Amino acid sequence: MTRRPPFVGLLGAIAFFAMSNTPSLIPRHWEVQGLVGGIAAALGYGLGTLTSHLWRALPPPELSPRVKKASWWVLTLAGPIAVAAMTLYGARWQLELHELMGLPVPSPWAYLGGTLFAMVVAGLLVAIGRGLRVAARSVSSRLSRWLHPRIARVIGGAVVTILVIGILDGIVVDSLFSAADESFRIADEVIEEDVSPPGSPMRSGSAESIVTFEELGKQGRAFVAGGPSAGPAAGTGALGTEPIRVYAGLESAPDAVSRARIVVEELERTGAFERSVLCVMTTTGTGWINPQAAAALEYLWEGDTALAASQYSYLPSWVSFLVDSGRGREAGSELFNAIHDRWSLLPEDTRPLLLVFGESLGADGADAAFSGIADIRNRTDGVLFVGPPNFSNLWRSFTERRDPGTPEALPVYDGGGTVRFASKPADLERPDAPWYKPRVVYLQHTSDPIVWWSPRMILRRPDWLEEPRGEDVLPSVRWFPLVTFWQLSADLGTASRVPTGHGHDYGDMVVDAWAAIAAPEGWTPDDTERLRARLAASTG
Repeated sequence: MTRRPPFVGLLGAIAFFAMSNTPSLIPRHWEVQGLVGGIAAALGYGLGTLTSHLWRALPPPELSPRVKKASWWVLTLAGPIAVAAMTLYGARWQLELHELMGLPVPSPWAYLGGTLFAMVVAGLLVAIGRGLRVAARSVSSRLSRWLHPRIARVIGGAVVTILVIGILDGIVVDSLFSAADESFRIADEVIEEDVSPPGSPMRSGSAESIVTFEELGKQGRAFVAGGPSAGPAAGTGALGTEPIRVYAGLESAPDAVSRARIVVEELERTGAFERSVLCVMTTTGTGWINPQAAAALEYLWEGDTALAASQYSYLPSWVSFLVDSGRGREAGSELFNAIHDRWSLLPEDTRPLLLVFGESLGADGADAAFSGIADIRNRTDGVLFVGPPNFSNLWRSFTERRDPGTPEALPVYDGGGTVRFASKPADLERPDAPWYKPRVVYLQHTSDPIVWWSPRMILRRPDWLEEPRGEDVLPSVRWFPLVTFWQLSADLGTASRVPTGHGHDYGDMVVDAWAAIAAPEGWTPDDTERLRARLAASTG
């Protein structure tokens, strides 16, 4: 006879499934909703089962058979109704979120398939959990020949747990990451047919460069081969001066220090220290640099610029973070320090503006070069961070020490005198107070899960979920222990698959940010609008 599952386990599964159907920051298709709901239900079942076992291990008053029977009847009737109701409510919320972000609205019936998929996922995970429990009991039964049964059960459970963690972490995870690293390394070496070595000596990878085009990696080659240029061949978007772009790929040198040294040599070769603007750009995991952010600064200064970057990984940012987030921080710190050391040797009145840029994991890498706001003021002429991860040290420091009464979603730090946060261009004008130079700008959407995801959400409600919701966040978004963390973890994978202005897609907001941070003398809001149109025309 099949043993009936524990009452509290089923109750936990239903409750967690219901909570998982509430909306988060990014719209979810039914497949993703099914995965989120299935894992949440399995987690709820596991916690409920554990609670049931602990309850039986204690000596509380036993419930009467009548109460138990009535409870099962209520759960049998109310459970399916709750699942059906939350599936319908969840579908409605997802349709609202799709519409809010301007995405095609899917059929609500698709989310019924998501619920069925969730049941399959939850069933598989519960079956795996039961298998591990059987294994632990088998070990315990053997140990009980020599040990007290309770001690044997504890040791048996610990042995199975350690073995599972060891296999997952030491074999499965390492193998997956090694395979991923090798796969992305091979992809990084492939030279696309539509990308060719730059003809200008002002670019790394050119005939005059000290690094070859092949050494730059996929994203590095795209960076040096792309962007606006000077001369008649550049068309209507031509600049007055040929912009400088230098880059060092992973194949250029064996470590971050050597790659930073190569970048400095490339800057010297191209005459970058004689330009009006020099920008240190920390890349994302794959070595990618936002082409709009790079081009916007070059158009702003009519090409009298030099952009410098280096690669530190083959892997996408989220994988790079899991494997070794320290590589990005080391690369960002080494690159900025090497360039700053060379820049500081110049006479003060001949130095170019020294700017810093980082997006996503690149923002965390660039962040690592500075100890605090005083260090930024002393060593830069402006900083732009786009969609910074929640774990970035400076971002967290500024946010936690924000001015009283200002929201975490869009804080004001120290009266906005140096650092400002913006979700849309108009936010750069808040507060209505002097904004001194150098200026630091954080672009962060209220719907960007990369900015708000944090392990602390597992058991702690973040401040931004106690505040009024942002413009592109549904009022029905709520915090639930464990579940909300899992929802935002799922959102990370689709954070950039939303229209510009939402999630992790910041579009041409970099135009307004660069204009606020480092505009040439005499720059006006009309100039910003013309630059926006020029950038849109050049990037198509």
